[in-house]
Amino acid sequence: VEFGAGMIKMRGDRCWRDLTCLYYHHETQPMPNPLSWYFHRLPKSLHRIEVLGNHFAQLVVPWFLFFPQPIASVAGLIIVLTQSWLVVSGNFAWLNFITMALAIASFDNPALGHLFAIVPYQPLETPAWYLAVVLAITALILALSYRPARNLLSRRQLMNYSFDPFHIVGTYGAFGSITKERYEVVIEGTEDAVLTPQTKWHEYEFQGKPGDVRRRPPQVAPYHYRLDWLMWFAALSSPMYHEWFVPLLRKLLEADRAVLRLLARDPFAGRPPRFVRALFYLYRFTTPKERRETGAWWWRELVGDYVPPIQLRTFR
Repeated sequence: VEFGAGMIKMRGDRCWRDLTCLYYHHETQPMPNPLSWYFHRLPKSLHRIEVLGNHFAQLVVPWFLFFPQPIASVAGLIIVLTQSWLVVSGNFAWLNFITMALAIASFDNPALGHLFAIVPYQPLETPAWYLAVVLAITALILALSYRPARNLLSRRQLMNYSFDPFHIVGTYGAFGSITKERYEVVIEGTEDAVLTPQTKWHEYEFQGKPGDVRRRPPQVAPYHYRLDWLMWFAALSSPMYHEWFVPLLRKLLEADRAVLRLLARDPFAGRPPRFVRALFYLYRFTTPKERRETGAWWWRELVGDYVPPIQLRTFR
C-alpha cells in the first residue's frame, strides 16, 4: 500500500519531485477538515519537509517491515505516525485507519506489551493440515502478486487496479497528480416560475464539501460522504463525464427524500423547486487577515455555469 502510493507520486506530478505539492494539497484535497486551513498556512519550508517525510515513509520505510525485530516494529510505528499526520490534516475516510491496522501487524509482543497486557502462553504444535493450508494460500498470493509487483516497476504504473476477478490482490496509490487550484460545483434552486435577472436562487449545502464560505470545514473521517467526494471529481471536468450528475439534479427537482437526506441543508424544506442549476466557482482558503476581518474560511469567485437552469419537464 505505502510503496505503491510512493511510486505513483514519484512517477506523477512534478511537484512531488521538486517538493512543492504540499503548497497546494491541504487546500485542494477532496474534503478538508477543521485543521486543513492551519496546515495550508504553514511555512513553505515545512511543506517541503512534509513531502520529504512522505517520500521517506512510503519509499524507504516499507522495506524495513521485512527486517528482524525490533526494526520491523519501528518501521510500523513510523507508518502509523505518518498516517496519523494525514488523519489530523484532512478527511480521507477510513483509508488511513486501515493502513495503520496493516502497519500495527508488524509490531511484536514486546512492542505491543507497552500498550496491552500480554498473557504468557506455551505455543502449541502446529497441525500438519493447518501448515499445508497456510503454504497453499501463501503460494496462491505469491503467484497472484506477480502482476501487481510487475506493475510497480512499470513506467505506466496503474493506480488502484485489481489484477484478478476475485480482487484478492491489487495496486494502490493516491494523489499521483495534485490540483493547484480548487474548483467547486455549487447547486442552486429557485421557486420562481419564470426566470429573470431578479430571480432569487438558493444554495443546497452538502455535508462535507465546501459551500458556504463562512462554514468551517467539518470533521468527517473515518466516515465517508461518497456524494461529496464525487462532487470534488465533478469539478475537475465537464458534467458529460459524470453520468450521475444530471440525474442528481432531477432528483432535487423531484424533492426526492432519499437524496435530500444526503445533504446538510435543503433551502426549500422538502418542497420541489421550479428550477435548479449548477455554478462553477474558484475557491481558495482565506488569508489570516481575511479570516480575522470576515470570519470566512473560504474566498470564492464565480467562473460560470456548470449546468444551466433546468426544470423537471426537461426530462419528459
